[in-house]
Amino acid sequence: MPRTLEHFPNLVAMFFTRAREKGDAPFLWAKRDGAWTSTSWAEAARQVASLATGLRALGLKPGDRVMLVAENRPEWCISDLAIMAAGCVTVPTYTTNTERDHQHIIENSGACAIIVSTAKLAKTLMPAVLRSNQPQHVIGIDDMRAPSNAIAFHGWRDLIASHQADPQVVADAATFARQDLACIIYTSGTGGAPRGVMQHHGAILHNCDGCCTVIAEDFGWDDEIFLSFLPLSHAYEHTGGQHFPIAMGGQIYYAEALDKLASNIEEVRPTIMFVVPRLFEVLRTRITKAIEKQGGLGQKLLTRAVAVGTRESSRTLRLIDRPTKLAVDLLFKPKINRKFGGRLKAMVSGGAPLNPEIGIFFQSIGLTFLQGYGQTEAAPVISCNRPKVGVRMDSVGPPLKNTEVRIAPDGEILVRGELVMHGYWRNEAETERVLKDGWLHTGDIGEIDAAGRIKITDRKKDLIINDKGDNVAPQKIEGMLTLQPEIVQAMIAGDRRPYMVALIVPDPEWTQEWCAKHGNRCDFRNLAENADYRAALSAAIERVNKDLSVIERVRRYVIADAPFTIENEQLTPSLKIRRHMLKQAYGDKLDALYKS
Repeated sequence: MPRTLEHFPNLVAMFFTRAREKGDAPFLWAKRDGAWTSTSWAEAARQVASLATGLRALGLKPGDRVMLVAENRPEWCISDLAIMAAGCVTVPTYTTNTERDHQHIIENSGACAIIVSTAKLAKTLMPAVLRSNQPQHVIGIDDMRAPSNAIAFHGWRDLIASHQADPQVVADAATFARQDLACIIYTSGTGGAPRGVMQHHGAILHNCDGCCTVIAEDFGWDDEIFLSFLPLSHAYEHTGGQHFPIAMGGQIYYAEALDKLASNIEEVRPTIMFVVPRLFEVLRTRITKAIEKQGGLGQKLLTRAVAVGTRESSRTLRLIDRPTKLAVDLLFKPKINRKFGGRLKAMVSGGAPLNPEIGIFFQSIGLTFLQGYGQTEAAPVISCNRPKVGVRMDSVGPPLKNTEVRIAPDGEILVRGELVMHGYWRNEAETERVLKDGWLHTGDIGEIDAAGRIKITDRKKDLIINDKGDNVAPQKIEGMLTLQPEIVQAMIAGDRRPYMVALIVPDPEWTQEWCAKHGNRCDFRNLAENADYRAALSAAIERVNKDLSVIERVRRYVIADAPFTIENEQLTPSLKIRRHMLKQAYGDKLDALYKS
């Protein structure tokens, strides 16, 4: 019989239970001075209990909000659990937040204390803290001078050392219930100011139970190894990369940085990874280019593997494909598997829509690839593809255990269950808009197939309606454009217009190669006016247009002045494009495409 997750009253109880079971076994790993070092379950429990006691000693009361500003590291997990163990509410925030972002969250949440990891992050944070006049305490994880004399400052380790506590005593005092508020996670703001989603303990526990069931029934529940690199301030990683591993009694390794992710994967040899589509797209490009440079048998096997994988996905595999499939399975897939550590059970994609071609690519080269679907408002996982049901790359799989999903008459996906948030913090109007009769109105358009799998067709609010009243799904077209080697980012526009236009960011590597081939200097500003360069980009768009309907085709385009980034606020921290920011920056240029 597969293992099942016990029914816990809250997240703190789940953690302390696992810590008692695991004892001195390793739990949290970080690289220090070039070597991976671990914090045991027992030591983590002692630190959580002591920090929770220290927070209470500062005068924090049950229900008080504590903001957490830190990169992924063991102290993030310990701080989060300690805040909850003290009866308080965690308010995670992105390390990429601006002063304005921090101020909005401090004032909206009413945070009375803040835990910050480094002096560098405190430099951006403190002006917002002082301007808001809200928090009474700032706690620094790393050694740093008090950022300001105007507010009480405490050392994280000092607070733990001076309030040593028995984990069992703190665990016994954590009597809050599943419906009690655990954290307020602010949405990344693709369409405006972030909203605080109130996630209760039961919502996250519901997610953990559903995800544990998928692993137990489809793969087998063992000693799981997780590599955490997506921001823990995002609901996807907060649940998937922290509380889910705790539920499974797994080990969590914190990646050094995105540019070291490939080497970290080989070193850590994870069994489960959570990734966003954009990183899969980058990974696919790198794998393809590396194999193409080698040429020979590897390049041929990759081409054939993807061709066979595409037919296998569409259920059109031919008898003559079997020898090729066997060769790929024996000669090609083991090499790729070793690059990912050799024991990866599944890579799970979430956080944004995935182009099916990306999923097919990874499945074709021997990596089990599961696309999931969720929202911060659902803690966040709603569904996930499962081998047991049959993985379809054009779907996001069946709903999790004990999760109801139905399609409204207008095509909107509605969700009901313990995973659904209790509402937006201090925002009754928005809460009433999305929560009706217990159903979460997701804002996504979709359908459910005969096997019970959900298929997302688009975001309801992102649908473009042209001047003839036809609906166009921009994410589908954008995904197809960014699969072209010439284009790295794209946004489609055309609302109430006669045809679609695009804002594109050319791929820098492709651009360098094009310049070298044509003897041009890679001055991107001048290249935007180069007729041959634009012709090459137009050819890429035309390749996409051949697979689109007449109303979807991109007629004209403009080249962006710079890539979409988190820093210029054109990408969210979870790497989704911020349409309102791009339209604000390039609206005039896009409008001009309809005039000339």
